[in-house]
Amino acid sequence: MAGAAIVVVSGFAIAAVARGSADTSRSPTTAASLAAKLAAIPAGTFHAVGPGSTVAFPLEVDGPPLTRDGKPRVLYMGAEYCPYCATERWAIITALSRFGRFQGLHLTHSAFDDTFPNTQTFTFHASRYNSTYVSFETVEMMTNQPAAGSYTKLETPTLEQRQLMSTYGGPPYFPPSATGGIPFLDIAGRYAVSGASYDPTVLQGKSAAEIVREITNPATAVSRGAIGTANALTAAICDATGNVPASVCSDPVLAHITPRFR
Repeated sequence: MAGAAIVVVSGFAIAAVARGSADTSRSPTTAASLAAKLAAIPAGTFHAVGPGSTVAFPLEVDGPPLTRDGKPRVLYMGAEYCPYCATERWAIITALSRFGRFQGLHLTHSAFDDTFPNTQTFTFHASRYNSTYVSFETVEMMTNQPAAGSYTKLETPTLEQRQLMSTYGGPPYFPPSATGGIPFLDIAGRYAVSGASYDPTVLQGKSAAEIVREITNPATAVSRGAIGTANALTAAICDATGNVPASVCSDPVLAHITPRFR
């Protein structure tokens, strides 16, 4: 399955996670304005891109139902140093902005000393998400600041969160090399994502503002990656919500994407 290719390159251990508090790019005003542009992407753009250049789709898993407050629960586990997390967050935020609204998002970047260095992105640390349809839970385990051969610790996952990642982020769903890999998504206990779902190279050398500008233009490689992946995540979330809201889930392009999960 296509999901394995990117998963392999993202097989980081849980112990590697981090955040850079000294970043001048962490202006909440700038972050809020860019996040607002992602939330305002018209339905026609999603429809035009379809699956885009997504190379790893959510996989069906036989997990326990994940809910919170009567809503499907989406769990994200990642780290600020991680370039694959940096890549996937663009798609995650774009997809979830179709179901609710983020507050408190800040800009950051992946580590300078890792693969795909200094990939510009958002962090979920200290952010909030409100939705009528879905509950979103995040764990940014480390910063992007080096410390003693790893990175500074940021947030500690619960035992349940660790177990979900170790159970559904590796065999039989993903290759052994992906076990414990980040980013990890568990979508309502029905679908899992392990690793980046599109090519991180399309973001290289671009500022956050440039990335947002290209995401909103369906003719660009960035849009085909991030919007294509956002469509895949949207299809999985719509399946979990019972296809509500109809304004999002009725797009026929989603029906063509869902069979790729199986």
